[in-house]
Amino acid sequence: MVATVWKGYLSFGLISVPIRLHVATRGERVGFNQIHKECNSRIRQKLYCPICDRQVERSELIKGYEYEKDHYVLVEDEEIKKMAPQSSATMEILEFVKLDEVDPLYFDSSFFAVPEEAGQKAYYLLVETMENADYAAVAKVSMHQREYTVLVRPRKHGLTIHTMHYPNEIRELAEYGQPSNTEVKPQEVKLAMQLVESLAAPFEPGKYSDQYQKQLRELIEAKRQGETVPVSQAPRLAPVIDLMEALQQSLAAQPEKKPPARTNHVNEAPAGEKKSSRRRTARNA
Repeated sequence: MVATVWKGYLSFGLISVPIRLHVATRGERVGFNQIHKECNSRIRQKLYCPICDRQVERSELIKGYEYEKDHYVLVEDEEIKKMAPQSSATMEILEFVKLDEVDPLYFDSSFFAVPEEAGQKAYYLLVETMENADYAAVAKVSMHQREYTVLVRPRKHGLTIHTMHYPNEIRELAEYGQPSNTEVKPQEVKLAMQLVESLAAPFEPGKYSDQYQKQLRELIEAKRQGETVPVSQAPRLAPVIDLMEALQQSLAAQPEKKPPARTNHVNEAPAGEKKSSRRRTARNA
């Protein structure tokens, strides 16, 4: 079962919805340990104090903030707990915004918000309202000893929460997005658009996978079995000299797309009516 990482109230106006947050994503990758080459044993890291010249236990540790070189302000856990803001128990919606106005660069971690039994009606009222209005909500919440600005958005008849970076956490790069004297010809834009359209498709996440992690697992399994795995060489790419020729060759290499199949909409209910019906069915299931 997925663990609860936060529990409290989602509030808007005078309405408070008791909810729980669960982590929505989890990175999966092959992990390696540091092994001593001489005896094939795993290396252990120990906590060491250079002043006392001895190994220390975790029970001897406290938090310290370095305000200048080798000078620290010591802070106890109890002192930090007393500083917890109101948002540690209540996630207050500050405003509603259009989702397409939010730059994905600000997104950090994602969570599923699940209602408690007593808050289901208010929860689904908010879900349906936000779906119909095509709005997301900006809110504040505190967890893991930090106050976050979060984006609350409807997804699959539920609410998904995204913690967001603050503007001062977004890095600046001097040469990024600067005007260029490079001239792009209309014919090149036309061919590039044709290439984009030839590669366009509905977004289906299931089509994509991490091939590098797959090959690493194959390598590990082969070595475990005493076998070898042939390593494919990556193609060597050279800078494009003739852009028009490269675009034309790229277009010629694309398979011809079949036109989408036509569907009969004679007996189909209006989109809004279908959506509401699906939500009611999902909740009654």
